[in-house]
Amino acid sequence: MAEMVTEPIEKYGLNKEMRPKILFSKIGIVGCGSVGQELAITASKHGIEVIFLELDDALVRHSFEEINKGLEHEINHWGLTPGEKSAILSRIKGTTFYRDFHDCELVIETIKAKQGQPSFEMRKEVFLNIEREVSDECIIATNSSTFVITELSSELKHKERCVSLHISTTAPGASVVELARGLHTTDEAYTKVIKFVKLLDKISIPVIESPGLVSVRLFVVLLNEACETLMEGVSSMENIDLTMRACFNMPLGPFEFADKVGLDKVVRWMENIYSEFGSSRYIASPMIKKLVRANRLGRESGIGFYEYDAEGNKIIEDIL
Repeated sequence: MAEMVTEPIEKYGLNKEMRPKILFSKIGIVGCGSVGQELAITASKHGIEVIFLELDDALVRHSFEEINKGLEHEINHWGLTPGEKSAILSRIKGTTFYRDFHDCELVIETIKAKQGQPSFEMRKEVFLNIEREVSDECIIATNSSTFVITELSSELKHKERCVSLHISTTAPGASVVELARGLHTTDEAYTKVIKFVKLLDKISIPVIESPGLVSVRLFVVLLNEACETLMEGVSSMENIDLTMRACFNMPLGPFEFADKVGLDKVVRWMENIYSEFGSSRYIASPMIKKLVRANRLGRESGIGFYEYDAEGNKIIEDIL
């Protein structure tokens, strides 16, 4: 009987250099708070490797705990299987070093500044740190809706690959992504980002760079008017929210939505938009400022317009 000859199958496969490169096989995220976590999960669900950066190891661990908690919630509500959860987590890594972004094709800044911190300067520094470590082809994006990408990228060597990519993760089931190109953004970079949005099964909304874009600019005016309506005694807070949910099919009323976003963040939105346009309709209502001063920031602090339990569920219908 002739001797059987075996050869390793690897000999007949493509080596790493010859393998076709898949666009956006790996992305980076700077800041893994609620927005970064949601983005990491969404990208990983679509087969994209994700590496997120946080300030220290404790925050990296906390982000993983929150990501795990979110996936467990989906399993408990029949939206995910344990096997799918394991696959999603296997594609998500954490780091504290910008150098780990070296092979990313897209890096998105999603940092959350605390009240009183110079958010704009922090973001510019993040952009500079990213550029030092990534390739010239890597796209650098911000998820900020109130800072224009032209100004954020003004000190970069390669401004042409920078875009504003605002992914709303606050409203349940939000499927749109607002895309704004800067003064120097190339057609190539912008087209690539549109393809990335399609990979996430979301809809691209092209917008001219402008503080607030469409979503935030309209929402802050709605919230101010809701506060005015409440202060005039026209209706209760719960009924104002109910009216907007029932009449306009909004998943959350303006007060509920503001609590989910975080009232300190809403105030920063308003300040940034007001500084650009100077219109009084963008000045935060005294009611919002009063709550922020009292550290009633919304779901995150357990109390804002409404009060919440440890799981973020509303436990008091109307406390104002």
